[in-house]
Amino acid sequence: MDKVFVTGINGLLGTNLCEDLLDAGYSVRGLVRKKLKYLGETHKNLELIEGNLFMDFTTILKDVDCVVHVAAITDQGIPDYVEYRRVNFEATSQLFHAAIRCGVKRFIFVSTANTMGYGSKADSGKEGNKISPLFKKSFYAKSKWEAEQFLLDNIDRIATMIVNPTFMIGAFDSKPSSGKIILICWKKRIVFYPPGGKNFVHVKDVSKGIVKCIQKGKNGEKYLLANENLSYLDFFKKVNRVTGQNPLMLRIPGFVLTLLGHVGDALRRFHVKTSLSSVNMKALQVNNYFSNKKSVEELGMDYQSVDKAITDAIEYFKQTSRVKSQKRTLI
Repeated sequence: MDKVFVTGINGLLGTNLCEDLLDAGYSVRGLVRKKLKYLGETHKNLELIEGNLFMDFTTILKDVDCVVHVAAITDQGIPDYVEYRRVNFEATSQLFHAAIRCGVKRFIFVSTANTMGYGSKADSGKEGNKISPLFKKSFYAKSKWEAEQFLLDNIDRIATMIVNPTFMIGAFDSKPSSGKIILICWKKRIVFYPPGGKNFVHVKDVSKGIVKCIQKGKNGEKYLLANENLSYLDFFKKVNRVTGQNPLMLRIPGFVLTLLGHVGDALRRFHVKTSLSSVNMKALQVNNYFSNKKSVEELGMDYQSVDKAITDAIEYFKQTSRVKSQKRTLI
Protein backbone atom coordinates (compact mmCIF):
# COMPACT_ATOMS: atom_id res chain seq x y z
CA MET A 1 0.00 0.00 0.00
CA ASP A 2 1.47 3.37 -1.04
CA LYS A 3 1.73 6.00 1.67
CA VAL A 4 0.89 9.64 0.85
CA PHE A 5 1.82 12.64 2.97
CA VAL A 6 -0.61 15.56 2.66
CA THR A 7 -0.18 19.07 4.02
CA GLY A 8 -3.21 21.24 4.75
CA ILE A 9 -5.33 18.19 5.43
CA ASN A 10 -7.93 20.05 7.47
CA GLY A 11 -8.86 22.56 4.74
CA LEU A 12 -11.49 22.42 1.99
CA LEU A 13 -9.33 20.53 -0.51
CA GLY A 14 -7.20 18.64 2.01
CA THR A 15 -10.17 17.04 3.78
CA ASN A 16 -11.76 15.94 0.50
CA LEU A 17 -8.42 14.68 -0.79
CA CYS A 18 -7.80 12.62 2.34
CA GLU A 19 -11.22 11.00 1.95
CA ASP A 20 -10.59 10.13 -1.71
CA LEU A 21 -7.08 8.81 -1.07
CA LEU A 22 -8.35 6.48 1.67
CA ASP A 23 -11.20 5.33 -0.58
CA ALA A 24 -8.64 4.58 -3.31
CA GLY A 25 -6.68 2.33 -0.94
CA TYR A 26 -3.81 4.63 0.02
CA SER A 27 -2.37 5.06 3.48
CA VAL A 28 -2.42 8.75 4.43
CA ARG A 29 -0.25 10.77 6.78
CA GLY A 30 -1.64 14.27 7.17
CA LEU A 31 -0.17 17.45 8.60
CA VAL A 32 -2.46 19.49 10.88
CA ARG A 33 -1.85 22.26 13.37
CA LYS A 34 -4.24 20.63 15.84
CA LYS A 35 -5.69 17.14 15.52
CA LEU A 36 -8.97 18.21 17.10
CA LYS A 37 -9.61 20.57 14.18
CA TYR A 38 -9.55 17.81 11.56
CA LEU A 39 -13.02 17.66 9.96
CA GLY A 40 -12.87 14.26 8.29
CA GLU A 41 -13.60 10.84 9.71
CA THR A 42 -11.08 8.65 11.50
CA HIS A 43 -9.67 5.71 9.54
CA LYS A 44 -7.27 2.87 10.30
CA ASN A 45 -5.02 4.02 7.43
CA LEU A 46 -4.99 7.69 8.46
CA GLU A 47 -2.30 9.16 10.70
CA LEU A 48 -2.50 12.81 11.75
CA ILE A 49 0.73 14.67 12.51
CA GLU A 50 0.60 17.92 14.47
CA GLY A 51 3.06 20.52 13.25
CA ASN A 52 3.72 23.38 10.87
CA LEU A 53 5.23 23.91 7.43
CA PHE A 54 8.66 24.82 8.81
CA MET A 55 9.26 21.73 10.94
CA ASP A 56 11.84 19.05 10.13
CA PHE A 57 10.06 16.61 7.78
CA THR A 58 12.90 14.11 7.29
CA THR A 59 11.62 11.71 9.95
CA ILE A 60 8.01 12.01 8.81
CA LEU A 61 8.80 11.34 5.13
CA LYS A 62 11.16 8.36 5.51
CA ASP A 63 8.57 5.74 4.50
CA VAL A 64 6.41 7.99 2.29
CA ASP A 65 5.94 7.32 -1.43
CA CYS A 66 4.28 10.57 -2.46
CA VAL A 67 3.95 14.10 -1.07
CA VAL A 68 0.93 16.26 -1.93
CA HIS A 69 1.55 19.84 -0.84
CA VAL A 70 -1.83 21.54 -0.40
CA ALA A 71 -1.22 24.01 2.45
CA ALA A 72 -0.74 27.65 1.53
CA ILE A 73 -1.61 31.21 2.43
CA THR A 74 -4.59 32.14 0.27
CA ASP A 75 -5.72 35.22 2.23
CA GLN A 76 -6.12 38.10 -0.23
CA GLY A 77 -5.88 40.76 2.47
CA ILE A 78 -2.21 40.66 3.56
CA PRO A 79 -0.69 44.01 2.51
CA ASP A 80 2.88 42.91 1.69
CA TYR A 81 4.57 40.07 -0.18
CA VAL A 82 6.95 38.77 2.50
CA GLU A 83 4.52 36.39 4.25
CA TYR A 84 3.17 34.98 0.97
CA ARG A 85 6.67 34.16 -0.23
CA ARG A 86 7.73 32.72 3.13
CA VAL A 87 4.85 30.22 3.23
CA ASN A 88 4.05 29.57 -0.43
CA PHE A 89 7.61 29.53 -1.77
CA GLU A 90 10.12 28.97 1.03
CA ALA A 91 8.11 26.30 2.85
CA THR A 92 7.52 24.51 -0.46
CA SER A 93 11.25 24.52 -1.18
CA GLN A 94 12.04 23.15 2.29
CA LEU A 95 9.46 20.36 1.99
CA PHE A 96 10.68 19.51 -1.52
CA HIS A 97 14.29 19.12 -0.35
CA ALA A 98 13.17 16.96 2.58
CA ALA A 99 11.26 14.72 0.15
CA ILE A 100 14.39 14.31 -1.98
CA ARG A 101 16.53 13.40 1.04
CA CYS A 102 13.96 10.81 2.13
CA GLY A 103 13.68 9.14 -1.28
CA VAL A 104 10.04 10.12 -1.91
CA LYS A 105 9.02 9.02 -5.41
CA ARG A 106 6.52 11.76 -6.33
CA PHE A 107 5.94 15.38 -5.33
CA ILE A 108 2.62 17.00 -6.26
CA PHE A 109 2.25 20.73 -5.76
CA VAL A 110 -1.22 22.26 -5.56
CA SER A 111 -0.99 25.69 -7.15
CA THR A 112 -3.62 27.92 -8.75
CA ALA A 113 -4.97 28.45 -12.25
CA ASN A 114 -3.92 32.09 -11.96
CA THR A 115 -0.26 31.22 -12.52
CA MET A 116 -1.17 30.94 -16.21
CA GLY A 117 -2.91 33.37 -18.51
CA TYR A 118 -6.70 33.30 -18.55
CA GLY A 119 -8.77 33.49 -21.72
CA SER A 120 -12.27 33.89 -23.07
CA LYS A 121 -15.00 31.27 -23.44
CA ALA A 122 -14.01 30.88 -27.08
CA ASP A 123 -10.28 30.65 -26.29
CA SER A 124 -9.91 29.61 -22.66
CA GLY A 125 -6.65 29.68 -20.73
CA LYS A 126 -4.40 26.62 -21.06
CA GLU A 127 -1.40 25.11 -19.29
CA GLY A 128 1.08 26.63 -21.76
CA ASN A 129 -0.09 30.20 -21.22
CA LYS A 130 2.24 32.59 -19.41
CA ILE A 131 1.01 34.19 -16.21
CA SER A 132 -1.08 37.27 -17.00
CA PRO A 133 0.29 40.73 -16.13
CA LEU A 134 -2.72 41.22 -13.84
CA PHE A 135 -2.12 38.16 -11.67
CA LYS A 136 1.63 38.65 -11.64
CA LYS A 137 0.76 41.64 -9.44
CA SER A 138 -1.28 39.40 -7.11
CA PHE A 139 0.89 38.46 -4.12
CA TYR A 140 -0.79 35.05 -3.82
CA ALA A 141 -0.51 34.12 -7.51
CA LYS A 142 3.04 35.48 -7.73
CA SER A 143 4.21 33.39 -4.76
CA LYS A 144 2.65 30.26 -6.26
CA TRP A 145 4.20 31.04 -9.66
CA GLU A 146 7.66 31.41 -8.10
CA ALA A 147 7.23 28.05 -6.34
CA GLU A 148 6.23 26.45 -9.64
CA GLN A 149 9.33 27.78 -11.38
CA PHE A 150 11.55 26.39 -8.63
CA LEU A 151 9.92 22.95 -8.84
CA LEU A 152 10.03 22.81 -12.63
CA ASP A 153 13.74 23.67 -12.54
CA ASN A 154 14.34 20.60 -10.34
CA ILE A 155 12.26 17.86 -11.98
CA ASP A 156 15.40 15.80 -12.51
CA ARG A 157 15.66 15.30 -8.75
CA ILE A 158 12.18 13.85 -8.10
CA ALA A 159 9.12 13.19 -10.27
CA THR A 160 7.16 16.43 -9.87
CA MET A 161 3.67 17.41 -11.03
CA ILE A 162 1.72 20.64 -10.55
CA VAL A 163 -2.06 20.80 -10.38
CA ASN A 164 -3.75 24.14 -11.01
CA PRO A 165 -7.31 24.21 -9.69
CA THR A 166 -9.71 26.98 -10.56
CA PHE A 167 -12.29 28.23 -8.03
CA MET A 168 -13.30 25.27 -5.84
CA ILE A 169 -16.79 24.76 -4.39
CA GLY A 170 -18.01 21.89 -2.22
CA ALA A 171 -18.30 20.33 1.23
CA PHE A 172 -15.89 20.67 4.19
CA ASP A 173 -15.50 24.41 3.63
CA SER A 174 -15.47 25.14 7.34
CA LYS A 175 -13.93 28.63 7.45
CA PRO A 176 -15.59 29.17 4.92
CA SER A 177 -13.02 29.97 2.22
CA SER A 178 -14.18 29.93 -1.40
CA GLY A 179 -17.68 29.08 -0.20
CA LYS A 180 -18.06 32.70 0.90
CA ILE A 181 -19.22 33.43 -2.65
CA ILE A 182 -22.31 31.30 -2.02
CA LEU A 183 -23.04 33.04 1.27
CA ILE A 184 -22.96 36.39 -0.56
CA CYS A 185 -26.01 35.25 -2.50
CA TRP A 186 -27.80 32.70 -0.32
CA LYS A 187 -30.79 33.97 1.71
CA LYS A 188 -30.34 37.52 0.42
CA ARG A 189 -33.07 39.78 -0.92
CA ILE A 190 -30.60 41.84 -2.97
CA VAL A 191 -27.45 40.45 -4.57
CA PHE A 192 -24.74 42.71 -5.97
CA TYR A 193 -22.56 41.04 -8.59
CA PRO A 194 -19.37 42.19 -10.39
CA PRO A 195 -19.21 42.34 -14.21
CA GLY A 196 -16.57 39.64 -14.75
CA GLY A 197 -16.48 35.86 -14.41
CA LYS A 198 -14.31 32.88 -13.54
CA ASN A 199 -14.01 29.12 -13.88
CA PHE A 200 -15.71 27.04 -11.16
CA VAL A 201 -14.99 23.41 -10.26
CA HIS A 202 -16.29 20.90 -7.71
CA VAL A 203 -13.65 20.39 -5.01
CA LYS A 204 -14.24 16.63 -5.32
CA ASP A 205 -13.09 16.78 -8.93
CA VAL A 206 -9.90 18.52 -7.83
CA SER A 207 -9.22 15.90 -5.14
CA LYS A 208 -9.91 13.08 -7.60
CA GLY A 209 -7.69 14.82 -10.15
CA ILE A 210 -4.84 14.74 -7.64
CA VAL A 211 -5.38 11.01 -7.07
CA LYS A 212 -5.23 10.47 -10.84
CA CYS A 213 -2.09 12.59 -10.97
CA ILE A 214 -0.46 10.29 -8.41
CA GLN A 215 -1.37 7.32 -10.59
CA LYS A 216 -0.66 8.61 -14.10
CA GLY A 217 0.65 12.19 -14.01
CA LYS A 218 3.79 12.91 -16.03
CA ASN A 219 6.96 14.39 -14.57
CA GLY A 220 7.26 18.14 -15.13
CA GLU A 221 3.66 18.60 -16.28
CA LYS A 222 1.02 21.07 -15.12
CA TYR A 223 -2.66 20.10 -15.09
CA LEU A 224 -5.52 22.57 -15.00
CA LEU A 225 -8.37 21.15 -12.93
CA ALA A 226 -11.24 23.25 -14.22
CA ASN A 227 -14.86 22.94 -15.28
CA GLU A 228 -17.45 25.62 -16.06
CA ASN A 229 -16.64 29.14 -17.24
CA LEU A 230 -19.37 31.35 -15.78
CA SER A 231 -20.00 35.05 -15.34
CA TYR A 232 -20.66 35.99 -11.73
CA LEU A 233 -24.26 36.69 -12.71
CA ASP A 234 -24.66 33.19 -14.15
CA PHE A 235 -23.06 31.64 -11.07
CA PHE A 236 -25.42 33.50 -8.72
CA LYS A 237 -28.35 32.44 -10.91
CA LYS A 238 -27.27 28.84 -10.32
CA VAL A 239 -27.22 29.44 -6.57
CA ASN A 240 -30.70 30.97 -6.83
CA ARG A 241 -31.99 27.98 -8.80
CA VAL A 242 -30.47 25.43 -6.40
CA THR A 243 -31.84 27.23 -3.33
CA GLY A 244 -35.21 28.20 -4.83
CA GLN A 245 -34.78 31.92 -4.20
CA ASN A 246 -35.35 34.98 -6.39
CA PRO A 247 -33.42 38.00 -5.10
CA LEU A 248 -33.03 41.31 -6.91
CA MET A 249 -29.79 41.13 -8.93
CA LEU A 250 -27.84 44.39 -9.26
CA ARG A 251 -24.62 44.76 -11.27
CA ILE A 252 -21.75 46.65 -9.62
CA PRO A 253 -20.39 49.23 -12.11
CA GLY A 254 -16.75 48.77 -13.02
CA PHE A 255 -15.82 52.30 -11.96
CA VAL A 256 -17.09 51.57 -8.43
CA LEU A 257 -14.82 48.52 -8.16
CA THR A 258 -11.90 50.54 -9.55
CA LEU A 259 -12.49 53.26 -6.95
CA LEU A 260 -12.66 50.65 -4.16
CA GLY A 261 -9.38 49.23 -5.42
CA HIS A 262 -7.67 52.61 -5.09
CA VAL A 263 -9.06 52.99 -1.56
CA GLY A 264 -7.64 49.57 -0.70
CA ASP A 265 -4.25 50.46 -2.18
CA ALA A 266 -4.13 53.54 0.05
CA LEU A 267 -5.02 51.50 3.14
CA ARG A 268 -2.36 48.92 2.33
CA ARG A 269 0.32 51.63 2.25
CA PHE A 270 -0.40 52.04 5.95
CA HIS A 271 -0.19 48.23 6.40
CA VAL A 272 -3.92 47.86 6.91
CA LYS A 273 -5.11 44.33 6.17
CA THR A 274 -7.86 44.46 3.52
CA SER A 275 -8.94 42.40 0.50
CA LEU A 276 -9.54 45.66 -1.36
CA SER A 277 -6.80 46.38 -3.91
CA SER A 278 -6.56 47.44 -7.53
CA VAL A 279 -5.50 43.91 -8.50
CA ASN A 280 -8.37 42.18 -6.68
CA MET A 281 -10.99 44.64 -7.97
CA LYS A 282 -9.68 44.37 -11.53
CA ALA A 283 -9.87 40.56 -11.24
CA LEU A 284 -13.62 40.89 -10.60
CA GLN A 285 -14.01 42.68 -13.93
CA VAL A 286 -12.25 40.19 -16.24
CA ASN A 287 -13.44 36.86 -17.63
CA ASN A 288 -10.96 34.59 -15.88
CA TYR A 289 -11.71 31.49 -17.98
CA PHE A 290 -9.78 28.23 -18.41
CA SER A 291 -9.89 24.90 -20.29
CA ASN A 292 -9.82 21.40 -18.77
CA LYS A 293 -8.94 19.67 -22.05
CA LYS A 294 -5.52 18.40 -20.95
CA SER A 295 -6.78 16.89 -17.68
CA VAL A 296 -9.62 15.15 -19.53
CA GLU A 297 -7.33 13.72 -22.20
CA GLU A 298 -4.26 12.81 -20.09
CA LEU A 299 -5.75 12.07 -16.65
CA GLY A 300 -9.15 10.78 -17.77
CA MET A 301 -11.05 13.36 -15.75
CA ASP A 302 -14.86 13.38 -15.77
CA TYR A 303 -16.16 16.55 -14.17
CA GLN A 304 -19.36 17.01 -12.15
CA SER A 305 -21.63 20.00 -12.68
CA VAL A 306 -21.18 23.22 -10.74
CA ASP A 307 -24.82 22.84 -9.70
CA LYS A 308 -23.77 19.68 -7.81
CA ALA A 309 -20.86 21.56 -6.23
CA ILE A 310 -23.19 24.33 -5.04
CA THR A 311 -25.69 21.77 -3.70
CA ASP A 312 -22.97 19.91 -1.77
CA ALA A 313 -21.58 23.15 -0.33
CA ILE A 314 -25.01 24.34 0.82
CA GLU A 315 -25.85 20.97 2.37
CA TYR A 316 -22.59 21.13 4.29
CA PHE A 317 -23.32 24.68 5.48
CA LYS A 318 -26.78 23.55 6.64
CA GLN A 319 -25.33 20.54 8.43
CA THR A 320 -22.65 22.53 10.26
CA SER A 321 -25.22 25.20 11.16
CA ARG A 322 -27.45 22.52 12.73
CA VAL A 323 -24.50 21.10 14.69
CA LYS A 324 -23.55 24.56 16.00
CA SER A 325 -27.19 25.22 16.92
CA GLN A 326 -27.37 21.94 18.83
CA LYS A 327 -24.17 22.75 20.73
CA ARG A 328 -25.54 26.17 21.73
CA THR A 329 -28.75 24.47 22.94
CA LEU A 330 -26.77 21.98 25.05
CA ILE A 331 -24.72 24.77 26.57
